[in-house]
Amino acid sequence: MSWLQPKLHLKVAQKQILTPGLVQMVSVLALNRLELREMINQEMVANPMLEEMTDESPTAEQDYTEEAFIKAETEKLPETEPANPFDEFDINSFFNQYLDSGGGNGNGEYEVIEKPSFEKFISSPQGLTEHLSWQLSVTVCNETVRGIADIIIGNLDENGYLTASLEEIAKNGSYSLEDVEEALATVQEFDPLGVAARNLRECLLTQLRTLDPQNALAHQIVSECMPKRPMAATEEEQQSSESPLAKLLQANQLKEVARALNRPIELVKRAMEVIRGLDPRPGLRYNKTQARLVEPDVYFRKIDEGWHVFMNEDDVPQLRLSHVYRRLLARDAADRDVRNYVKERFSAALQLMKSIEQRKNTILRVCQSIIQRQEQFLEYGADHLKPMMIKEVAEEVGVHPSTVSRAVSSKYAHTPQGVIELRSFFSESVNGPEGAGMSLQTLKRLVKKMIDEEDGAHPLTDDQIAKKLAGGGIQVTRRTVAKYREDLRIPSTHQRRVKA
Repeated sequence: MSWLQPKLHLKVAQKQILTPGLVQMVSVLALNRLELREMINQEMVANPMLEEMTDESPTAEQDYTEEAFIKAETEKLPETEPANPFDEFDINSFFNQYLDSGGGNGNGEYEVIEKPSFEKFISSPQGLTEHLSWQLSVTVCNETVRGIADIIIGNLDENGYLTASLEEIAKNGSYSLEDVEEALATVQEFDPLGVAARNLRECLLTQLRTLDPQNALAHQIVSECMPKRPMAATEEEQQSSESPLAKLLQANQLKEVARALNRPIELVKRAMEVIRGLDPRPGLRYNKTQARLVEPDVYFRKIDEGWHVFMNEDDVPQLRLSHVYRRLLARDAADRDVRNYVKERFSAALQLMKSIEQRKNTILRVCQSIIQRQEQFLEYGADHLKPMMIKEVAEEVGVHPSTVSRAVSSKYAHTPQGVIELRSFFSESVNGPEGAGMSLQTLKRLVKKMIDEEDGAHPLTDDQIAKKLAGGGIQVTRRTVAKYREDLRIPSTHQRRVKA
């Protein structure tokens, strides 16, 4: 049992440890322009050593370096008791200005009166839940139905469909099924029409009953062709629940649909026009994703027959170290805790400024490498985008690929072709003698162009598109074309076929 005894072993191993400074540098590099500005403003509030450089601030040539400044200030100190650095603040003028502004109440007590923010006067977009809750508040019904209706509103997805079954609502709330059905009927009468439906069929029928109640054929097509499955059903459940008539309608084979319903083709086409005018996702109009504010981080400009990159530093605070707090390091402060705090803040401020400068240099170097490889794109447009990998740029710049990935993440460039995300410049190359210099994005646009120019009565198959590309020297398989088509959200050949 000697192997159970404790023993000491020495082992030499190499480990990669990220220092706090390196972690901060990596984090700052991944920030885009808006995020960087917000982070700098927060750091200026938290760290008194940081202040924004203004037009009156000394220039870089006029100012000391931090080490030289501290040394010079220390040598100039007299042997007598040092002056209090806080004497530089004119306290009297501060209070006089405060009193002149009406901040005091005349009794020696001062109140800070906070002005209302203008954001309170700006209306925010109303969501689906708020829109339905407001309608419920003015609806006449008993309290039980009102409570159930509120639960139903809370169980709607972004498309406006009910995600919980009526049995679940009744069981969890100890309600009768009749009250739950009454509450559901109440909510389904609200705007937008079709809200709180349990499937696509119920959603469209609810709209038809209000918008076109006399169109019996449209009601029949929706009742017999639209799926009755829940919207959250799996792919296997979707395929198993589709009727043969629904598959014909999905393939846009209106002649077969008219023959199965024993109706003239002209009436079927008119009914389909009415159905296409309905909203299959009524909740989206109130759950629209807010537009994301995009500001370019860099500018690509052509100057003297050459392309150059410039950082967009508008409204981004330019940092410098506070002279007042810097002098505290050069003097014999009475309180050691205060001095240690200033030292700590001093080091944190220097590290942040170093990280911001390193971010700027890395982004400029990466963008300059992008410009050298994508001059044709900047001159002539998207069809001239060349394949480019992150690894290639990383080797040219002399950094790790992950550094390049962070440098282009969520950042945009202002170019003659518009404001473009930096990551979109990177794309794989396509196989083949002609495809070696073609990017994947360019190939997808070529596939889309072929489909846009096809004959609607005889649409191109994926195999035909692959053969056309092969005739141009670009070797791709049929499955690859199908994948590109799905990425572009282009329907299949049967769905694109236009029946006469």
